[in-house]
Amino acid sequence: MRHQVTIKDIAKQLNVSVATVSRALRDLPDIHPDTKKAVLDLAAELDYQPNVLAASLVKSKTKTIGLIVPDLGYYFFSTVVKAIELEAIKAGYSILITQTQESFERELINIQNLSRSQVEGIIISLSRETVNLDHITRLQRRGIPLVFFDRDSDEIHASKVMVDNEQSAYEAVKHLLENGCKRIAFLAGPKSVSVSNQRRLGYLRALQEACIQEDDSLIIHSDYFQDTATSQTHQLMESANPPDGILVVSDRLALGVLVALRELKISVPDQVKMVSFNNEPICSVVSPTISSVAQPLEEIGKLAMKLILDQIEGRADGAEPVIEVLKTNLVVRESSVNPI
Repeated sequence: MRHQVTIKDIAKQLNVSVATVSRALRDLPDIHPDTKKAVLDLAAELDYQPNVLAASLVKSKTKTIGLIVPDLGYYFFSTVVKAIELEAIKAGYSILITQTQESFERELINIQNLSRSQVEGIIISLSRETVNLDHITRLQRRGIPLVFFDRDSDEIHASKVMVDNEQSAYEAVKHLLENGCKRIAFLAGPKSVSVSNQRRLGYLRALQEACIQEDDSLIIHSDYFQDTATSQTHQLMESANPPDGILVVSDRLALGVLVALRELKISVPDQVKMVSFNNEPICSVVSPTISSVAQPLEEIGKLAMKLILDQIEGRADGAEPVIEVLKTNLVVRESSVNPI
């Protein structure tokens, strides 16, 4: 294994003190120009690389931020993470990215590992299993800067970047109603996930405004697996009074819905119309193309990074958290409109 060159190696070869080498490398005064040149030349020859981590730990600054997401396989999270990492690089920070795979236990482990790595702050989107938030409150008691994005908890007083999930669902259901739907189902996420619950409120508000009575049998909670969405859609469409419209909590599940409708030989949008969320690239290439709510993913990442840096670098105004709620945009495609 190749030996990592240290300032001790340079000092030994030049027969000077470690302190002299350190001062020369940091371009401090009171070093003879010839000595400084000799140190710098030998450092270049030996390809000396300073131990940035060790130096930063001495200053209690690692310039590293922890990032916890449910699953990078989700288009939403992978795109936001790219934006966060880009902003971190611009600011001179590194990102330690961890995934929970929707597991509360893994979330706990990730928090512990990031804490041991002495990250200066943590950006997190909670797993679908997370109900107990003691691990988050412990972070806050230790004074570690914290920012939520997408999935949060009302129990935690912290900065966050969200989209207006309730309003976006309201607009999506209103669109389905305007295109002739009278009985609209909502294929939701797990009951523990804040995003799904917020969208449920928007779904119900649109129905209430249209004087359509709430029907609990039309709200089905899913686990974010396509196969589950397919079986649940079979259940919906084979009921005595099937829906003519479906709001789906994510594009990933919408694909499972399409599979079921094809298996049942139900035409989209002629017999059933559909809108989902995230506006993933696949929405524009499947047949029929899928109407979907687009979220400002890059802006979410940029704002999350800004909020964590404001806390780390002392720009945040006191202890009051900053809540950023961003608008969405419904991209209308074939799945939700009457064919011409």
